[in-house]
Amino acid sequence: MKLILKPLFETPLTPDFAEVIRAKLKGKEAREGDILEIDLLGKPLKFKVVYAEPKVLRITDSTAVELSEREIFSITLEFKKEIKGIIPGENIIVVVFENEVLILDHKGGKIFNQEFEKLKEVRLAKDTVLVVHDGNKLTIIQS
Repeated sequence: MKLILKPLFETPLTPDFAEVIRAKLKGKEAREGDILEIDLLGKPLKFKVVYAEPKVLRITDSTAVELSEREIFSITLEFKKEIKGIIPGENIIVVVFENEVLILDHKGGKIFNQEFEKLKEVRLAKDTVLVVHDGNKLTIIQS
């Protein structure tokens, strides 16, 4: 069980301060996106939950609590077809299936997808996807 929190205030915190936070939050429930508040010396301190594993987490003594200055984005995509390969680009992610190419943005949003007869090879040059198919065809996809 793991919880990553982003402080919503401007005070430097030492890494061992996570132990204090865990003790103050023990027994509470947290999920990604929640704002949690602890009281320290009469002052409320707010933290945003940027990562929780499992997604809904009850904080206990065994919960690993970490502090982060940045937001974290995590998504799991599940497809009905087996993924044959992925090609990460600067602004896109190309997912290759048996006879299909799917182009996603970095948040998992669909930009483009197309099936190809006899898909042979997929390459990426910057954000231009090159697809070799049907033995003698090259399709160029620019996003």
